[in-house]
Amino acid sequence: MTAPSSRYSRITGTGSYLPPKRVTNAEFAAELAQRGIETSDAWIVERTGIRARHFADPHVASSDLALQASRHALEAAGRSASEIDLIIVATSTPDMVFPSTACLLQQKLGVHGCAAFDVQAVCSGFVYALTVADCMIKTGAASKALVVGSEVFSRILDFNDRTTCVLFGDGAGAVVLEASDTPGVLATDLHADGRHVGILCTPGSVSAGQVLGDPLLKMDGQAVFKLAVRVLEEAARSVLAKAGRSDAEIDWLIPHQANIRIMQGTAKKLQLPFEKLIVTVDEHGNTSAASIPLALDHAVRTGRVRRGDTLMLEGVGGGFTWGAVLLDF
Repeated sequence: MTAPSSRYSRITGTGSYLPPKRVTNAEFAAELAQRGIETSDAWIVERTGIRARHFADPHVASSDLALQASRHALEAAGRSASEIDLIIVATSTPDMVFPSTACLLQQKLGVHGCAAFDVQAVCSGFVYALTVADCMIKTGAASKALVVGSEVFSRILDFNDRTTCVLFGDGAGAVVLEASDTPGVLATDLHADGRHVGILCTPGSVSAGQVLGDPLLKMDGQAVFKLAVRVLEEAARSVLAKAGRSDAEIDWLIPHQANIRIMQGTAKKLQLPFEKLIVTVDEHGNTSAASIPLALDHAVRTGRVRRGDTLMLEGVGGGFTWGAVLLDF
């Protein structure tokens, strides 16, 4: 996915959006206690690094969150929605079976005609979507892409399972990716291994007007942890090799915000000081495909990530999927 070319893609604007409802660990623990489920702020923080998350109201869908994040990204890029010729939304919690959340987002942006579709790679979704957009721009199939990660994972959580329900949150992040004569995206690396389907999944489906199977998220946390740290290091080293860069040239590591121990483990394997790790999992929880663009936008708007910085984006999720993107911001 790194063919030599004089046409490149660069991120020109970032945006994000979190639903107003912020739920702290203490508030969550109090709600779960009413169900007879014991947990605490200390228990959650020790195992995950999460202190709070945001939940969308029942009437708010993924496309609604994506709309707000997209508007912020477009404003940052100095672009109007009418200039976009490609929309890709990474989500595992779409508004409906079909049409795609991307098409619904397109309609809410008030534009029409450009290609719009969803990418489903769970927590790796944004890395997958960014890679697809980069390839389409480099081949001339698009010039200005809106790439979004948006999730309402609160809709698929089992609130009787404290090992999973405390981990996830809702939110959206977006970037505008444009054709450029100067390299931005340097290299990408995507993988999947369907042998590990069972360790992280939501196995329900819709048939004949009924939900078949279990529509709530299931996860084997220990299995995910062991696999995640290994494959994230491999993907990171792959994109570095493709780009001819070294660990030392990474200014910021922006991983999927799943668990602080996974994130720190990856940074350690890449010999990066924790100070180079962008962390938002403490305030956002795991927002699946939205987590990387949410963290990126937070880092940009707080002045940590600046133009010219080299960023390593990487994600791992159900499927089992994983991947990385190395780019000059």
